[in-house]
Amino acid sequence: MIRVVLVDDQPLIRSGFRALLDLEDDIEVVAEASDGDEGLALVREHRPDVALIDVQMPVLDGIEATRRIAADPALAGVHVVILTNYGMDEYVFRALRAGAAGFLVKDIVPEDFLHAVRVAARGDALLAPSITRKLIDRYVAQPLHTGAGRGLEELTNREREAVALVAQGLSNDEIADLMMISSLTAKTHINRAMTKVGARDRAQLVVLAYESGLVSPRDT
Repeated sequence: MIRVVLVDDQPLIRSGFRALLDLEDDIEVVAEASDGDEGLALVREHRPDVALIDVQMPVLDGIEATRRIAADPALAGVHVVILTNYGMDEYVFRALRAGAAGFLVKDIVPEDFLHAVRVAARGDALLAPSITRKLIDRYVAQPLHTGAGRGLEELTNREREAVALVAQGLSNDEIADLMMISSLTAKTHINRAMTKVGARDRAQLVVLAYESGLVSPRDT
């Protein structure tokens, strides 16, 4: 059973998402909240598989709530998915930096919404290659070299190559083709890299690759 905490300050949006989730046999909404502070408390209490969190809320916004969840070792199994009205905007990028596994636009069709919840629960990032490229084009114009990139020196050459390709927006199958390995081996390289650098998911791996200077926008 996939356990979900739903956090959104708009009652109509929140009730609509809950209605969809309640119809599914394999998904349970264990709690819901109308602001980030209450949502954070409920995430700590219930430790759900997925926390669906609106990016802009009163008291505590979705970005700070995500940051606090990501920083808490006790919540390592919680996958935060940011809800937004606006698609790929600066708030979304900041949420990804803070530790979100991905994001959903609120006008998403029901089938895609339910699929996304299941994808997030598996621990896969909700960053399709097209979204990764938008992230690169709009918000990663220059590597920041902020001191991020801890553990990069521990990566093998093949792991570094896989991470660089992830950051360029390639899927596992595309990475496998370019590296001339199986998709399973590509996924293994990526998962090992995430463990070594302390990235919660693929989304954080993309941000880290650019901020550390491992790759730059011109590489795309």
